[in-house]
Amino acid sequence: MGVLRQLAEYLYLKKKDPNQPRTQWMKYMHGMNRISLLMFIAALLIMLFRFVIWPAIK
Repeated sequence: MGVLRQLAEYLYLKKKDPNQPRTQWMKYMHGMNRISLLMFIAALLIMLFRFVIWPAIK
């Protein structure tokens, strides 16, 4: 499976493959990956605001 396809599934942009086996541990792993990815995106947005937008406003 490609990296971009997996990211799209984590962010609910693409439907998951119905033929792929689902186990409880896979659900936990995908949940943790989704949380870490969202935290990373939030950190990037905060850094963008802090280092680009805030100095432009001042």
